[in-house]
Amino acid sequence: MEQEGKKSRQELRSEETKRCIREAAGELFAERGFHAVTMREIAKAAGCSHTTIYLYYKDKETLLEQLALPPLRELEQEMRGAMARTERAPKDVLYDISGSFIRFCLSYKSMVPVLLGTKAVRMDAKGPQNELNSVRLRLFGCISESLDRMIRSQTEEERLQSSRIYFFMLQGLITTYMENEEPLEQLFARIVPLMEEAGDILLLGLLQKRKLQN
Repeated sequence: MEQEGKKSRQELRSEETKRCIREAAGELFAERGFHAVTMREIAKAAGCSHTTIYLYYKDKETLLEQLALPPLRELEQEMRGAMARTERAPKDVLYDISGSFIRFCLSYKSMVPVLLGTKAVRMDAKGPQNELNSVRLRLFGCISESLDRMIRSQTEEERLQSSRIYFFMLQGLITTYMENEEPLEQLFARIVPLMEEAGDILLLGLLQKRKLQN
């Protein structure tokens, strides 16, 4: 029993050390950028030795995945839940998942470049990806699929182009309000009507373009 107690305390200390390392890495990545930060600096900020950090994380890429995967997987689950609601009109589903994406970015303001951009691949990347980029591509795929339920692109290239345009619109809104210090819910309530209006205009343009092409 005493052996089990000691093991349990050791496990708790290990989990606490890993938590401190992840928090330190997140703060440093957000402040200075992923590429500018070293493992030695992360260890120092976490209060552990530069050898201890390698017991838990073999490199910065591993740390990045540990930081980014949990919140991104949660966002993906939320998006897929919205897409599964067949009672909702396609446009409502698109705006539901768009709202989820906006809320996510406003909730992780300082970390958004790290979570979504660091070591990212192109939106049309093919072939095997690491898990982090696989999740990122699936998130974009949720937006792309929901948009295409309305646009009905004839080719994969048309679908990708429309999805990129819509995604850039969302990013523009997010970037505009990234430094806003209003409470999240208050800010989100202001942005959603703007997003829906911009979405309506964009959808009208894309649908008109399809009509003219046909």
